[in-house]
Amino acid sequence: MNENRLLTSLMKRGSEFLNCRYPIICGAMTWVSEPGLVAAVSNNGGFGCLAGGNAPADILKRQIEETRTLTDKPFGVNLITIAPAYKGHLQMLAEMKLPYVIFAGSFPRAGEVATAKASGAQVMCFASTLSIAERMVRFGADAIILEGSEAGGHIGHVSATVLMQQVLFELGDKIPVFMAGGIATGKMMAHTLLMGAAGVQLGTRFVMTEECCAHEKFKAVFRRANARDAVSTPQYDSKLPVVAVRALRNKGLNNFGQLQLKLLKQLETGEISREKAQEQVETFWMGALRKAVVDGDVDYGSLMAGQSVGLVDKIVPVKELIAELIADASATLEDIRGKLN
Repeated sequence: MNENRLLTSLMKRGSEFLNCRYPIICGAMTWVSEPGLVAAVSNNGGFGCLAGGNAPADILKRQIEETRTLTDKPFGVNLITIAPAYKGHLQMLAEMKLPYVIFAGSFPRAGEVATAKASGAQVMCFASTLSIAERMVRFGADAIILEGSEAGGHIGHVSATVLMQQVLFELGDKIPVFMAGGIATGKMMAHTLLMGAAGVQLGTRFVMTEECCAHEKFKAVFRRANARDAVSTPQYDSKLPVVAVRALRNKGLNNFGQLQLKLLKQLETGEISREKAQEQVETFWMGALRKAVVDGDVDYGSLMAGQSVGLVDKIVPVKELIAELIADASATLEDIRGKLN
């Protein structure tokens, strides 16, 4: 894979921060981003992220160790701040000496960022507004992942194009900012880098790779889906704050709505605390996602997908996907150069 000089220059900041050839992050997806896929991405010049999800700390530790046997390249470990196992994951950081820790799901506290940095890790945090991005920087984040609502899984409520104007243009010169949400092509990657991003994060496209362990039925649904099929879940009542999730419509998505109504009734009667209700929400998503990704239950499992699913219609090796992104990004920049002359 040979990128042109302009692309190399635009990728330099992100590549140096992530210590990889291409600042193309494979977003951490629970039950999907396991050691095999993470290593394949890192071994082919990208940056893989291992999904902590809600795995017991000892299992996550074994996955980190397995990933290290599959690649000698850097990779990140993604911790879900709203997962029940999160505290155990934090306690494990000092022992594992991870080079990169990514906080996701919600926003970490200052002390949690400090814990990760004290272990020697570079810290990356998601942000959905300028104020949150600035807060994460104050807490000590070394880089920001700016994720638009087009993304799959847990999402914010603002589109990537607006976040670029609100946050990337404000902070891009001060700290590495990686763009996520709706990015699926090398052409879009090129334009994103031109706008000041240090790199990009893709999730849905990496699901559609040969190295991805997801069930063939899961991938088949992705191949058939349109962008409009990937919808975000509503929050029925502020009494039960839930982080929106974007997934493909199916019976499982309807079940989540019924779960919210049930939990709201239990909150009203005092049968359950808000913290326990939120924990049940996350437990639901972890279990439903496993049903779909591992067991192939595409009716009742969770089909978490970004709106870029509408741009995906084939399964390719990771090496081929990254080569395509780089080739298309290089060609796009040459085309832009020609138009500006």
